[in-house]
Amino acid sequence: MDFDEITRILEMMREHELSEFELERDTFKLRIRKHAAHVAAVPQVHLPVAPPMASSMPAAPAVGAAGPALTPADEDMELVIVKSPIVGTFYRAPEPGARAFAEEGDRVRKGQVLCIIEAMKLMNEINAELDGEVVRVYVESGQAVQYGERLFAIRPETSD
Repeated sequence: MDFDEITRILEMMREHELSEFELERDTFKLRIRKHAAHVAAVPQVHLPVAPPMASSMPAAPAVGAAGPALTPADEDMELVIVKSPIVGTFYRAPEPGARAFAEEGDRVRKGQVLCIIEAMKLMNEINAELDGEVVRVYVESGQAVQYGERLFAIRPETSD
């Protein structure tokens, strides 16, 4: 794998707004994860011989999938909207028939999984960015979602 190939992969990730990409070729494995504006490229070689580009790639710490975008809701300024950070398939539960991660009326805590979005066979957990109550779920399980599409409306907990 040369620098031009890695550059094309990074361009493809930007173009398709992917948060994670993984490629395996023979003895070379490349995993790129994007969190906010940071991109981490971590070449992993399964043989003692490292590829020539391994030392020239910036080594950033591996981080999880990009978090959801939070914005005030149009209909009620007290609500926070969780939007999809990626294009993919929305799942409300970890597997078919299982209880949903979050239902309308549920209290959620910061960091709690709200849903999973599958993109290119990668499961991306979308976590709550604040404590609050889920007041609306905009998407049905198994439905395709676009970048920036509304997923949940959460009423933040007030600290009285």
